[in-house]
Amino acid sequence: MTTPAPVQTNKAGLSKNDYRGLPSTLCQGCGHNSIANQIITVCYDLNIVPEEIMKFSGIGCSSKSPAYFLNRSFGFNGLHGRMSSLATGALFADTTLRAIGISGDGDTASIGMGGFKHMVRRNAPIVYIVENNGVYGLTKGQFSATAEVGLNLKHQGTNQYMPVDICMEALASNATFVARSFAGDAKQVKELLKAALSHHGVAVLDIISPCVTFNNQEDATHSYTWGKDHEAPLHEISFIPALDEIELQGEFAEGTVREVSMHDGSTVLLKKLEKDYDPTSRANAFQMLESTQLNNWLVTGLLYIDESKPTLTETFNLVDTPLNRLADPDLRPARETIEKINAMMF
Repeated sequence: MTTPAPVQTNKAGLSKNDYRGLPSTLCQGCGHNSIANQIITVCYDLNIVPEEIMKFSGIGCSSKSPAYFLNRSFGFNGLHGRMSSLATGALFADTTLRAIGISGDGDTASIGMGGFKHMVRRNAPIVYIVENNGVYGLTKGQFSATAEVGLNLKHQGTNQYMPVDICMEALASNATFVARSFAGDAKQVKELLKAALSHHGVAVLDIISPCVTFNNQEDATHSYTWGKDHEAPLHEISFIPALDEIELQGEFAEGTVREVSMHDGSTVLLKKLEKDYDPTSRANAFQMLESTQLNNWLVTGLLYIDESKPTLTETFNLVDTPLNRLADPDLRPARETIEKINAMMF
């Protein structure tokens, strides 16, 4: 008899299958599926226990994605554009868990824009992924707020409005981590996800994720072909967890490598190519995004990071026990406290 090969596990003692979800019902070739696969890989590589993650979504093709990864994690699929609100409440309820929010360009940049910007400015500790395809795929391909001006779709005509730039909106709202990637660049998506999951605060990832059914013409800026032809990485990114830190071998010219320390001692290692770019400069990030709009580039990579700002939940005097685990005796004021409060009323 042939002995079956042992199942490979990570340092948490879990196999890759422990991080998977249900079979995808999205269109074959949808970029959202690729992102889900990278989330599975990243959580496995970082030895994150699925039960330590909360996942949230709103409405749309993107918001179906959480069903396809981390089947053992807590999950909540909410109303259109309301993912940021329900996630904020959950983050207060249990500060011991990590959070991943999956949204789309419609869910975030249209009906959910207000909630998105307030979550970002408050620095809620969440990885906020926008699976951006420029259309409402679930309702048959209408233009979304991120569709480029002049885009022509068969059943919708020509878009006459300038697009909303997710990364620009995040920067304007003082996000502490802003990145852009392309679903077709699996390696970069994976490394940015690793960095985002180790960031102390809100991490906004705008990932161009082609819709193969409604918005995949070769000249459309959210298509797979256009993305591959126009992608211009700012830098080559490798994320090195602190527990597995390695030493670089050999000689490197001064300035070719820049390390950005994460809150837990981990590092985002930026290997500079032809561009001299500093992701800790907010002004640089704005200038880069402005130039990409003018030159019609798809610049990807870590655009901005700030490790100094406290998270939303850290700014409140919360008790150590998660709020959702407090019992009635913990919540009921003592009689002496009630009498003291009543006495203040007179």
